[in-house]
Amino acid sequence: MEYNHTPVMLEETLAFLAPREDGIYIDGTLGGGGHAAEICGRLGRGGVFAGIDLDRDAMRAAEARLAGFPCEKIFIQGNYADAKEELKARGIGRADGALLDLGVSSFQLDNAKRGFSYMRDGPLDMRMDAESALTAADVVNTWSGEELTRIFRRYGEERWAVRISAFIVKRRAAKLFTTTGDLSETIKAAVPAAAVKDGRHPAKRCFQAIRIAVNDELAELEAAADDFIDLLSPGGRLCVITFHSLEDRIVKNTFFRREFPCTCPGGFPVCVCGKTSDGKRVTKKPVLPSSEESRRNPRARSAKLRVFEKKDIF
Repeated sequence: MEYNHTPVMLEETLAFLAPREDGIYIDGTLGGGGHAAEICGRLGRGGVFAGIDLDRDAMRAAEARLAGFPCEKIFIQGNYADAKEELKARGIGRADGALLDLGVSSFQLDNAKRGFSYMRDGPLDMRMDAESALTAADVVNTWSGEELTRIFRRYGEERWAVRISAFIVKRRAAKLFTTTGDLSETIKAAVPAAAVKDGRHPAKRCFQAIRIAVNDELAELEAAADDFIDLLSPGGRLCVITFHSLEDRIVKNTFFRREFPCTCPGGFPVCVCGKTSDGKRVTKKPVLPSSEESRRNPRARSAKLRVFEKKDIF
């Protein structure tokens, strides 16, 4: 299956990154190389591009797609949460720009064998890294009803979490879940038809929650958001595209904390904690996709872009 992924908010991201010919740029969520191809297309022979992804299929597709560009290219099959150490080991301590495009690619969703989609029947997998231990089947078949309810509520913001968990536990007592179709139908049966609005599939939130749990996505983002700011050179920018309110909240709070790090009580006349700002939020509010892009690419509708700029040193 060909690796296909339409990059979200491509023009906006490039405008904020403004790649220089001789700059160093990092894509922590390389995917099939959609954003990366446009970044590399702006780099010359003196430029350096580093791409990171957990998905081996994505890495192979990106390497082929970027082969013709003259810049130096570094490919790292791994987790973007480990970017600081991985890049340091390869001689990169600073970058002029970095990108994190979170979420699942079209290739992963459309490939039934990866088990991400509630619309296509396939094995219950959902691993970004096919070699990691925990699968969606493990979560659905072995986690307690209380644990399932917790992730459905926290990661999926699912109002029917308790009822869905009960249906799952009852079904697996008779027969374990093995496919996305099994799980999707059980969730669909648990959610009252009157509660399904705007044509949204009743399994969407729970599948999202399971995927986040399997890949520990929020914990990784909390660590990586700080690390990627640390990696920036003075004046460098970090662009983060999120597709979930919890992801956006982590990025929003991290950017605010790095701009206003002071922990002194409000009544203090002067700062005594000694913490100084690392930069500024270029986007006080998230940038949203245009109506045209949302019409052309429905998967872009929930996207939000936030940008942080490292403090310049004079």
